[in-house]
Amino acid sequence: MAAAFRKAAKSRQREHRERSQPGFRKHLGLLEKKKDYKLRADDYRKKQEYLRALRKKALEKNPDEFYYKMTRVKLQDGVHVIKETKEEVTPEQLKLMRTQDIKYIEMKRVAEAKKIERLKAELHLLDFQGKQQNKHVFFFDTKKEVEQFDIATHLRTAPELVDRVFNRPTIETLQKEKVKGVNNQTRLKVSFSIFLQVQVYGNLGSLPPSPHCPPPPPPPAFHEIICGKSTKFS
Repeated sequence: MAAAFRKAAKSRQREHRERSQPGFRKHLGLLEKKKDYKLRADDYRKKQEYLRALRKKALEKNPDEFYYKMTRVKLQDGVHVIKETKEEVTPEQLKLMRTQDIKYIEMKRVAEAKKIERLKAELHLLDFQGKQQNKHVFFFDTKKEVEQFDIATHLRTAPELVDRVFNRPTIETLQKEKVKGVNNQTRLKVSFSIFLQVQVYGNLGSLPPSPHCPPPPPPPAFHEIICGKSTKFS
């Protein structure tokens, strides 16, 4: 109860106010308090002690005094600074560093080449940027056979895979196998029906405008394979 009374009495007591600088001394600035004077006095005494220690050290200095660090220190603007030593590289060390650099570059080249081969092995249905220079020659007996020749039908594969030299699966393989890595079904935009109609009419511009007779539904595996390529017909 007494503690509560003391707290209540403090809340009603007079507010402590510091004395301000008199009006005729305002040109001298704010009136310095004791805590401000104490900080200033302590700083002054600390600097005086430091100067006194430097004077004593200069008076007691031995002119014959030597330390090994003196060989690595120079005086700059009144302050001792350690000299920057230049590392001398011998021809043997330079040759060794160049050899290590060549080995590192060779190691990175081999690692990147293996990475490229691994990525190429994962690209099942993606065409190359350029055409292959190699040629595959087919022989026929008559001119009519040449005019009726269809390379996709002859190789039993999709027309998009004709330009591929390796990893060119047949239609039967596409119907049985599934493409690895095709997990996002929302990206399968190209339907198998458009593919069949393009096979019949030649290109997308010659398709019939009325879609009343859609083609029969394809097998699910083949539909996924063709759609996973995301081919854009032009």
